[in-house]
Amino acid sequence: MKQYFTPAVNYYKSTNPEELVNQYGSPLYVYSEEILRTRCKEMKNLVKYKNFKPHYSTKANASLEILKIIRDEGISVDAMSPGEIFVLMKAGYTAEDIFYVCNNVSLEEIKYAVDLGITVSVDSLSQLELFSSNFPGSKVAVRINTGYGAGHHEKVITAGKKTKFGINDDRIDEIKKILEKYNMKLAGVNQHIGSLFLEETAYIASARLLCRFAGQFEDIEFIDFGGGFGIPYMKQDGQGRLDLSSVGRRLDEVIDEFVAEYHKEVTFKIEPGRYLVAECSVLLGTVMALKQHAGIEYVGTDLGFNVLQRPVMYDAHHDIEVYRNGKITFDGMETVNIVGNICESGDQIAIGRTLPNIEIGDIIGVMDAGAYGFSMASNYNNRLRPAEVIIEKSGTTRLIRRREALEDLIRHFE
Repeated sequence: MKQYFTPAVNYYKSTNPEELVNQYGSPLYVYSEEILRTRCKEMKNLVKYKNFKPHYSTKANASLEILKIIRDEGISVDAMSPGEIFVLMKAGYTAEDIFYVCNNVSLEEIKYAVDLGITVSVDSLSQLELFSSNFPGSKVAVRINTGYGAGHHEKVITAGKKTKFGINDDRIDEIKKILEKYNMKLAGVNQHIGSLFLEETAYIASARLLCRFAGQFEDIEFIDFGGGFGIPYMKQDGQGRLDLSSVGRRLDEVIDEFVAEYHKEVTFKIEPGRYLVAECSVLLGTVMALKQHAGIEYVGTDLGFNVLQRPVMYDAHHDIEVYRNGKITFDGMETVNIVGNICESGDQIAIGRTLPNIEIGDIIGVMDAGAYGFSMASNYNNRLRPAEVIIEKSGTTRLIRRREALEDLIRHFE
């Protein structure tokens, strides 16, 4: 029998899943402050190089209180939109803390960041021309595609031949031509090869190539290796963690080699998103119906893909726990499909999963839901987005986002 994973010893502290659902409603995103802070510290201490700065990738989870904790841990941030910049500043971040890594944006969006004093990275020659022609004599960063891609699904591989991101590293002469034309300074280079790697070989190889590219420019201020650090979503099957000690050691080698050859100390950055927030959250839902059809046992829940999109979008796996009377149930086992309440056949959270026998009214816990969970939630089918609560280090549970009400569905209509 599989050993069912609980994200941390005493994750729920003085409460339990049923109490949380009774108090805050179902579905419900629950976060552990303790786990979040632990992951932040791991990224801050990844390498020994003194001018090292991890930047959290805001798109993974932009909940205001989550951002405040990440800021409190001394982690800077990446933003992908004016909306993210706005929320980050509400969370207490300053322009110096934010790196705007944009993709196919308007001059209006770029100007929003520039006017705030935020460093901007562009990822095409045409966007470099747009930026430089409008802000001549200024600084800019460029996103480079070194040719290495990695990720758990083709939709999240963000470098290599089949991607919309970055300027190919063989276009250096064209980059230099535009920079010279407008008297621009290249402040830094950045990359992102993809999401959710658990073995670092491609990441390290791409980091070396990015350093080689950066070395062809004078007075580079920073090199950003990007993110993609994975977490083991299949813990119930014994999937191992990314070996951070190995990643850190190999990154230090890359950094030390570059600094020795460049003869100047620069800032090195990474962009973890998922790694910081995924494991700190459990998504709770309620079993509403049971059905057998064509030999398949369906467990119907209120966890539609409006609440969690990752399984339908990426065929993503999340471990599942089943709670009854405040405890994990082990009353026999059965193979089931866990499905939601959305009018789509693809609305399935887990297919062919062997779990403890499930009853109507049981609470389903979807593990490792903190990254690309609430941030991708929607009002599809005019469903309401759930509340978010955090279990503080003290054990106190605090509401950090209220559950939507029906009136919220029409508040933007005239």
